[in-house]
Amino acid sequence: NLYSELEVGNYLLSQKEDDKFIEEHYVDPRNVEITFPEEKRNLVYIFLESMEATYASKDVRGGLDFNCIPELTEIATNYVSFSNTDKLGGPVAVPGTGWTMGGIFGQTSGLPIKNSVGTDDMNQTLGEQMFFSSRVCNLEDILAEQGYRQCFMIGSDVTFGGRKAYFNSHGNCEIWDYYTAVEEGRIPEDYYRWWGYEDEKLFTYAREKLTELSSGSEPFNLTLLTVDTHFEDGYVCDLCQDEFGDDQYANVMACSSRQIAAFIEWIQQQDFYENTTIILCGDHPTMDKNFCEGLDEDYQRTVYNAFINLPEGLNTSYEQTHLRKSCTLDMFPTTLAALGAQIEGDRLALGTNLFSSEETLEEKYGYDEVNDHLRQKSYSYDMLINDI
Repeated sequence: NLYSELEVGNYLLSQKEDDKFIEEHYVDPRNVEITFPEEKRNLVYIFLESMEATYASKDVRGGLDFNCIPELTEIATNYVSFSNTDKLGGPVAVPGTGWTMGGIFGQTSGLPIKNSVGTDDMNQTLGEQMFFSSRVCNLEDILAEQGYRQCFMIGSDVTFGGRKAYFNSHGNCEIWDYYTAVEEGRIPEDYYRWWGYEDEKLFTYAREKLTELSSGSEPFNLTLLTVDTHFEDGYVCDLCQDEFGDDQYANVMACSSRQIAAFIEWIQQQDFYENTTIILCGDHPTMDKNFCEGLDEDYQRTVYNAFINLPEGLNTSYEQTHLRKSCTLDMFPTTLAALGAQIEGDRLALGTNLFSSEETLEEKYGYDEVNDHLRQKSYSYDMLINDI
């Protein structure tokens, strides 16, 4: 019958039993010695909505017959990018990181968001919270302790999906969203495109914010989230072209690739760039139901990533960065290492510093086993994420 075919009984049983995987592998950052360089590096971290390595062409190990992200492909090739292949690739998104808030949380805390309360809509449930995961020590907490000035900047309503609750719970982070732009008179009150305002404006406001942040004496962390490439089919802005004809999503991806490259080029022309690390990472694989149809059967979809202007001393050799099994949880300690921080044991939360010789959980156990464990009930996880 349907009940047995869907293995509903096994699923329900798994939610009653306590899986010890997270408890046994979680490394609390509060118990780890993290040593920053005397001159602290600035961080510009850009979450690229739905951006995958898949969107490049097959000749560079993308999944398509064409390349709709040529600038991003060039950036990943010319700088440092971790890959599961011998060319372009990246980390996978484990269960609990496959949507925007899950991706942001996973990359900054090294943990997934598990649906411990059994809600039908995690975005709504988290959006109703005042605080989220306040017991967890995340990237923003660590940078705040080091005196960083921090800002999270997006073009939509920050309360959606619990993003406001999360950043309010960690690291004294300024929040700059759609409503900030309205309040500051950057856009009219009745201006609304796609999810709020388009990425062209986000990058304009980000240039202004970076100019402001860099004029101070503190190191800074500016975190951005793009939105034009959200499913379904993305948002066609005034900068978009028709190089892929009727394939709107490909045209939007190509436009995003150009805008990101132009933004990075601008940063590289500024005085503060010399001591600034830029990290690009997709927040999660796309949920667009049509765009990734027809991929080769054995193709593994991965999240795009690139690290620009790293400090000296990191192992960025081909052998270190390619043919790696990793997930987006590894971005948490890897980001700190990209700022020149030394991490005792090279592991934080469930993530591993990819610049180190330490094995990731995926390399140790394989993708399927890690994913299976992360789907299970974990009482230690529920106690850690105490405010949902």
